[in-house]
Amino acid sequence: MRFGRSVGVLASSLPVLLLATSCASITASGSGDDNAALVVYNAQHEELTKAVVDGFTKQTGIKVELRSGSDPELANQILAEGDNSPADVFVTENSPSMTLVARQGGFAPVDAQTLAQVPRQYSAADGSWVGWAGRSTVLAYNSSQLQTSALPASIMDLADPKWSQKIGIAAAGADFQAIVSAVLQLKGEQATAAWLKGLKANAKIYQGNGAAMKAVNAGEIQAAVIYHYYWYKDQAESGENSKNVKLLFFENKDPGAFVGVSGAGVVKASDQPAEAQQLVKYLTSEEGQTLVAGSTALEYSLSLKVATNPQLKPLSELEPPKINIAELNGPKVVELMTEAGLL
Repeated sequence: MRFGRSVGVLASSLPVLLLATSCASITASGSGDDNAALVVYNAQHEELTKAVVDGFTKQTGIKVELRSGSDPELANQILAEGDNSPADVFVTENSPSMTLVARQGGFAPVDAQTLAQVPRQYSAADGSWVGWAGRSTVLAYNSSQLQTSALPASIMDLADPKWSQKIGIAAAGADFQAIVSAVLQLKGEQATAAWLKGLKANAKIYQGNGAAMKAVNAGEIQAAVIYHYYWYKDQAESGENSKNVKLLFFENKDPGAFVGVSGAGVVKASDQPAEAQQLVKYLTSEEGQTLVAGSTALEYSLSLKVATNPQLKPLSELEPPKINIAELNGPKVVELMTEAGLL
C-alpha cells in the first residue's frame, strides 16, 4: 500500500486525537542551517531527546531540528502529511503511536544492525521501529496512609470498591492509556472494560502523572498509577512533591508491571533516509544508550551493554508481563475509556 494522503488513513487515526496532550502545539528547536538538518518529530521529553541527538551531532556533524509535540498529535500529523511530510525520524514516549504510523505504512524498515542493539521484545517484530528508552508502571502510595500489607497485589485490584476515592489516574494522558493498552492485551476486552468501569467509580482524575503524585504526597488520595521517573526525578531534585510517597513495583508479570517503550522510526517520506537510519542507530547504540541512562530524565536504557542508571531499580529486577509491544491498540483503548466515561 502506498503511503499517502487517503481518507482511510485519516479516518483510522482520528480516534487517537481524543488523547489529551501535554503539549498544546508543536514547537521547534535546533540550530544551524535547517535545510541541512534532520527533522525529528519528537514526542519524548525534550531534555532526553536533546541529550542524545546532541551526542549524535557531536559524533557525526549532522545537525538535527526537533519539532516537539505529543505522541498522538505527531503521529496523526505524519499520517496527514503523507509523502509530503518533512519529518525524517519520529520518536515517541509510548509505543501505541508508533504502531499507528507503522500500520499505515509510514515507516521505512529499520536497519537490522540497529534492531540488534536492543532486546527484541522492545521493538516491532516487523522491524518498522525500534525501542530506545523504557518506563516502568508503578503505584505511588502515601506511606503514612498505606501500610505495605494493605497494598494491592495487582493493578486490577484497583477496581475494587474498597479503593473508592482513594486512587488517582491521569486518564487523558498517553502514559496511562499505554498502560491500559497492556491490560487490554493481557486480559482481553471484557475484563478491561470491567476494570475501567471500576476505575471510573473509584478514581480521581488528574491532569498528568506529576499532579497525581503530588495529590498522593498531600494525602488527598492514597495512591496513584504513574510511571516511575516522576518520583525519581522529584527525589533527585527537592523531593518536595514526593517526600511522603513510596513506590510499589508490581510483580509476577502483572499488567501493572508493564514496561512502556519509547520508539524511534525512520519516516518513509524522509528525503535523507541514510542519515535518518544513522540517527536511529545512534539512539540504540552503546553510546546513545549511555546518554539515556545518564540523563536527568531518569528513564531506562534498553541496551544490555549499558547499566541502568544507579538511581533506579535495575531493569533486570523488574518483572514485566510478556507483551507484543507492536500490538498495543491505542484506538481501542480510547474507545473503551470513552465508553467507561474516563474520557
